[in-house]
Amino acid sequence: MGWRHLLFENWPVAPDVVDAHLPDRLAVDEHDGTAWLSAVPFTNVAVRPAGVPRRLGIRLPELNLRTYVTYDGEPAVYFFNLDAQGVASVIGARLFHHLPYYYARISLEPREGRIAFSSRRRHPGARPAEYEATYWPTGAPISAPDDPLARFLVERYSFFTEAPDGTLRRTGVDHEPWTLYPASAEVETNTLLQANGFAVPDADPVYFYSPGLDVRARASEVVGDDNRIGGEPDSTDFHT
Repeated sequence: MGWRHLLFENWPVAPDVVDAHLPDRLAVDEHDGTAWLSAVPFTNVAVRPAGVPRRLGIRLPELNLRTYVTYDGEPAVYFFNLDAQGVASVIGARLFHHLPYYYARISLEPREGRIAFSSRRRHPGARPAEYEATYWPTGAPISAPDDPLARFLVERYSFFTEAPDGTLRRTGVDHEPWTLYPASAEVETNTLLQANGFAVPDADPVYFYSPGLDVRARASEVVGDDNRIGGEPDSTDFHT
């Protein structure tokens, strides 16, 4: 898939606040003694299983709330939710990657150098969540591996989720190093934090923008209780 027009809206929070929401086998990852939560609106392009031509891929606007963890010393991302536009894609992600996807009505439109994004969750039985913002880059590009905070937030090559049956699952991802830009945002509505049981942090968020990159997600695997990645991987592998 291709990730495009991303905003990273990042809040520093106390590590114990995040830890209370994580599976027991994951540890909070910290930057300068602080945990972080990030809301990330963007759009996927050309989403498809491996082996399918790019022209047959679909566009999938998305909004997620994530934090940063380690498992057996491995830095990774942990998703609290992923809201997306496509019903079939939401169902597929839940079935094959055991991701906490929710159906939402989402729009993303470039407007005179800015990105206008709006999401409203429509998933039956789920907590309501809305996010509406306009965002744009404001400075020179940053090579994420060369910036300590940017590297902490985006240079991660796996993510963890907790499946409905309580198993912990890992998915590896492949992509080039990120290029980010300092950014500004006008966030009109954001109930994503409350929908996941978090209070709105007192600290102002730090914003980064990226025009995007291409990503390949590997098969989801069960994390074994003996601290090894084990179990049979799922068969679906999405890529650019």
